Amino acid sequence: MRIDIDALTVEIVGARLVEEVTLGVGAGQFVGLVGPNGSGKSTVLRCVYRALRPSVGTVRLGGEDLHAMSAREGARRLAALPQEAVTEFDFTVAEVVAMGRLPHQRPVARTTDEDRQTCESALTRVGAGHLADRGFLTLSGGEKQRVLIARALAQQPRVLVLDEPTNHLDIAQQLEVLALVRDSGLTVLTALHDLNLAALHCDVLHVIESGRIVASGAPHDVLTPELLADVFGVRAHRVPHPETGAVQLLFDRLLPARPAS
Repeated sequence: MRIDIDALTVEIVGARLVEEVTLGVGAGQFVGLVGPNGSGKSTVLRCVYRALRPSVGTVRLGGEDLHAMSAREGARRLAALPQEAVTEFDFTVAEVVAMGRLPHQRPVARTTDEDRQTCESALTRVGAGHLADRGFLTLSGGEKQRVLIARALAQQPRVLVLDEPTNHLDIAQQLEVLALVRDSGLTVLTALHDLNLAALHCDVLHVIESGRIVASGAPHDVLTPELLADVFGVRAHRVPHPETGAVQLLFDRLLPARPAS
């Protein structure tokens, strides 16, 4: 299912956080938003998973206005892993994943065999079936992300939105989580902090600076030394990944130009 964001603008208490952001994500694409801290990445995503209503502009799923849909219908089409995804109570892993079935159930309806099978399949798919009876709060960061991805898969959406899904994970966990998402076959829109991970996994990158998109395209075309100096304030050296050929970056401080003698 396709996502289209058209002229999205967000103002809160007189401050314009995002201004006229327009982008599209094709069905099955893995698209990343990158930019400095505070650039507006999370604000865009919050509008896509309906935690925020844009001041101006629209978000469409499959051509339909997302904010005109019922909450239940929207949740059947789109699942999200926000940065602040926190489970306060110590539910079991099985109970957390079962929450993904709520958009498909009638109020106070009992869990069906189909629901249970869907949840078990989702846990197996992310390699976390053995965690089903564990308390969610006892898990490591990487295990929690696997479980939250399983919950999203149990929701059976067609679109997945993730806000910094690799935060607080070690390198192996970061690669595993993004591979799981990549292999899901869903349309994916994600904000990523690590530019090298973004370059490895994303089909398309949109660079956001001060609430506006300043560059869009394939990672190799977008992540140029000039853009990285202008937007991120670093000096970048590009090298090809030895196996995939994807652009990878080595960074130095951007030193001020010496005055002419």
